Amino acid sequence: MMKTTASLKPADVEKKWIVIDAENAVVGRLASFIAMRLRGKHRPDYTPHVDSGDFVVVVNADKVKFTGNKLKDKTYYWHTGYPGGIKERTADKILGGKYPERILEKAVERMLPKESPLARKQMTHLRIFAGPEHTHQAQQPETIAFAEMNAKNVRAQ
Repeated sequence: MMKTTASLKPADVEKKWIVIDAENAVVGRLASFIAMRLRGKHRPDYTPHVDSGDFVVVVNADKVKFTGNKLKDKTYYWHTGYPGGIKERTADKILGGKYPERILEKAVERMLPKESPLARKQMTHLRIFAGPEHTHQAQQPETIAFAEMNAKNVRAQ
């Protein structure tokens, strides 16, 4: 009798669509949940080299929360490519700016495997909307209220 582990094949993957309401959700906890769903680690037949994750649609991304003083203390840096071109912006300014959904997008992106074709493909399955409306009604997504699900884990502030 042989003991083998069944490996999932890309043709056998059935992807679901889920909608997550990010209102009052903590950024890091929400990002780790989304990264797990994008990678497919919630499935019993998870295979590391196969894209077996779900499509994730996030609404109300502009209403996410930070714990502690991170809203004003957390700083995002980037470099323009020119000498002395280091730039910085706080989380508060990004959330109040033109593209508040980038906070959550970067948090999820940094939780996926680094610089791999599979991670880039999995990131294309993430759709983030700042407001309560999204454009994926036709896919009949399942709704997950993340804030209520994790409310018991976050201490009252």
